[in-house]
Amino acid sequence: MASEQKTEATQDTDGGESAVGLAQKIEAKYRELKEHAETYPYVWASYAVVYGGFGLWFAYRWRKLRRTEDRVRALQERLRQLAQAEESASKSSSATKVESASKNSSATKMESENNSSSASKVDKPPK
Repeated sequence: MASEQKTEATQDTDGGESAVGLAQKIEAKYRELKEHAETYPYVWASYAVVYGGFGLWFAYRWRKLRRTEDRVRALQERLRQLAQAEESASKSSSATKVESASKNSSATKMESENNSSSASKVDKPPK
């Protein structure tokens, strides 16, 4: 039990020390980079130019891609609307054609019945 308490105590202090040690390492690295940047400013300026240029190019291409996608979406929506309008127009015209065709066929049947009855009346000799 005593040994377990010792290991827990050392783990707690190690966690605290590692956090402090990590902060010290980060500060030391920052100081080292700062000194290097002050000693060699042209190197860091070239980094800024190169990576800044890459960043600008990436932002430009990203924006152009988004604009292209927006245009494509707008054109697809417009095409979808035109296709729906054409489909509804063709359905309504085909329904009108079917109705007119059924009316025409019934009118044709009536005419043929009238013609046959009138023809039969004509063919019969008067009494």
